[in-house]
Amino acid sequence: MASIGVGLIGLGTVGSGVVEILRRHGEDFSRRAGVQIELVRFADRDIARATALGLDETAFTTDAAELIADPRVDVVIELIGGTGAAKQIVLDALRAGKSVVTANKALMASSGQEVMDAAAAAGVDIMFEASVGGGIPIIGPLKHSLVSNEITSVAGIVNGTTNYMLTRMADDGLDYGTALAEAQAKGFAEADPTADVDGLDAAAKIAILASIAFNSRVTVDRVPVEGIRHITPADIAYAREMGYAIKLMAIARRSTGGIDVRVHPAMIPGTHPLASVSGVYNAIYVTGDAVGETMFFGEGAGSLPAASAVVGDLIEVARHLRSNCLNLVGCTCNEQLPVRDIADLEARYFIRFAVADKPGVLAAVASRFGDHGVSIASVIQKKVRESGDAEIVYVTHDASERAVRAALDEISKLDVVTEVAAVIRVEDL
Repeated sequence: MASIGVGLIGLGTVGSGVVEILRRHGEDFSRRAGVQIELVRFADRDIARATALGLDETAFTTDAAELIADPRVDVVIELIGGTGAAKQIVLDALRAGKSVVTANKALMASSGQEVMDAAAAAGVDIMFEASVGGGIPIIGPLKHSLVSNEITSVAGIVNGTTNYMLTRMADDGLDYGTALAEAQAKGFAEADPTADVDGLDAAAKIAILASIAFNSRVTVDRVPVEGIRHITPADIAYAREMGYAIKLMAIARRSTGGIDVRVHPAMIPGTHPLASVSGVYNAIYVTGDAVGETMFFGEGAGSLPAASAVVGDLIEVARHLRSNCLNLVGCTCNEQLPVRDIADLEARYFIRFAVADKPGVLAAVASRFGDHGVSIASVIQKKVRESGDAEIVYVTHDASERAVRAALDEISKLDVVTEVAAVIRVEDL
């Protein structure tokens, strides 16, 4: 049986999972691919990681360039992440004629075009299933199984940290700070949780999914992002009263004006399948004109789930090498659809105010909404806070983001308004 040599760069959480899966099922993988898949080199900044994994230290290097240059390496797996050194490693490997498997969402969401072009120029594969959804298969289905559809929307929960936090806030009444501390203690959130709680991780993932689903390049810098720091137990309780759940949603839709793509907390119907996705689980809901509605569900992060996707890509590359049919699909971004300004979004809005507890407040707020063409569907509740302020919650009919923001800018300046406490979009999906 012919042999395929693999070089693994990065022996952290996912890299160690790759080593474990290859050890556990390596012989099966070779039979499935029709070639012997061998881990021949590995690189990391710390040799202690290689020692802990029981790897042959003579095959170890701290120099990624040395690994790439090794003639025994046919496929490079990049698992260090980021857009600095990782980008150069990936491009160098591709230009050296080595196929690459990566889990690097930041790289593919910001420099996907450059990476895909480099792979095409060299006639090799670039695979990145693990960049979105961990072990959930989604990139492969979008590129292959669902390619016969016109995809109309991709929406989902693609960050396990924030979903865990919102689940704990909903189920047990925790506030944001307590939920975050618990997520950090359990290892679900980093010491610096910015990428997760501010929606940046989800933005990179939806940029990748939108690019594939709509065959048009969407980079992460074009994705409007809003995180969950401002979500409170009060908002979650109001949502439940309305029959909704609050989730950090990554949304991409095909529209007459181009692509509507965004990441933000949203109230979604409690009856929708995404509303029941709890804890660290992820789910991606895809709608196509032929297949209808489909949902992909599973663990979105972790050593073995992400490593599962990496090794799956590796087996696919090995099959391509055996058949000498590399870069069969390549980049599918053949259209140039504009990304819509979020100000043009039409949606319903949940808006919570703290206001002075006196007559005329409701009329003053409602008139400012009316001045901007924002129609109020309901006033949910009015109660007095400990501070003496009243709390008023409005839900609008469909209105443009631009109009809502303009109205809120004026409302926030009213003497009777203490705070615009929450603005959450209502997505009926």
